[in-house]
Amino acid sequence: MTQDTTTSLELARKVLRIEAAAILGLVERLNGAFEHAVQLLYDCRGRVVVTGMGKSGIICRKIAATLSSTGTPAFFLHPAEAIHGDLGAIREEDVVIALSHSGETEELLRLLEAIRRIGARLIALTGDPASTIARAADVTLDCGISHEACPMNLVPTASTTAALALGDALAMTLLVRKGFREDQFASLHPGGKLGKRLMRVEHVMHGGDAAPRVPIGAGMPEIIHEMSSKRLGMTCVVDERGRLAGVFTDGDLRRLFMDRAADPVDNADEKTLTRDVLALTAGEVMTRNPLTVPRDALAVEALRVMETRKITSVVVIDAQRIVEGVIHLHDLWRTQMF
Repeated sequence: MTQDTTTSLELARKVLRIEAAAILGLVERLNGAFEHAVQLLYDCRGRVVVTGMGKSGIICRKIAATLSSTGTPAFFLHPAEAIHGDLGAIREEDVVIALSHSGETEELLRLLEAIRRIGARLIALTGDPASTIARAADVTLDCGISHEACPMNLVPTASTTAALALGDALAMTLLVRKGFREDQFASLHPGGKLGKRLMRVEHVMHGGDAAPRVPIGAGMPEIIHEMSSKRLGMTCVVDERGRLAGVFTDGDLRRLFMDRAADPVDNADEKTLTRDVLALTAGEVMTRNPLTVPRDALAVEALRVMETRKITSVVVIDAQRIVEGVIHLHDLWRTQMF
């Protein structure tokens, strides 16, 4: 390893240690002000407006995105654009989160009077609790650091890392306070892999008339027609109340012919075998007590069941065992969630 490589690794480790220490330094400073900030966000009946300049503005965009993805409507407002016409985006019922390490960012200072005039509440994230922005805020959260990770102590590094972590702490605490659930997360992330992994069975199942089903007394021609028309390679068998009694698959049909043909007692020709099979009813050939899932089960769990049991379909039922749909292995693969 060369001297230059050694120096680079040492510097990189130093940067990581400084930024880690900046985050850990916030832990002991958390107090009632943090609880007050969470309460303001929880009580917000409008939106959360996150604003900051430069590198702080980039952190603000991430904080706004995290809040929005966890059930709190939020957006980033560029402070320079705000003082040139975009102030109309802020409303009385909103909460503004202003991020400034110095607490004296000129563009944010020019927003203070307008925010107060509109009537929105203000949370300040700053490294100087005695700054102008801190003193003007309803709540001030101290995210100060001893020094930046930059060797010149100039480039925002540890300060932006600390602010980002504090924003995440706000968002996660608010998420728990609101009782935000996995299914809500999935509904806000329909195009993302995380959301798709939390997708519910009801969103991918074949429901209503698309779900294959026949009455328990149906003959084999009706069974074959239902399996062919619905194209799922199986059909549910239901009783007179629509409750699941069993299932029958195209694999069951093949095995039925093979078993009859291999039975030396029957010693029948092909036409006789076909006639005998076609005379059977759903109740006589179905598989009883098949695997089922409720409509609110995770699709990933249904996939695990199918792959473990080496089956291609699972029936979706309600609490009374009424058939609500069928979920097929290919439907899960097509979502590209895994």
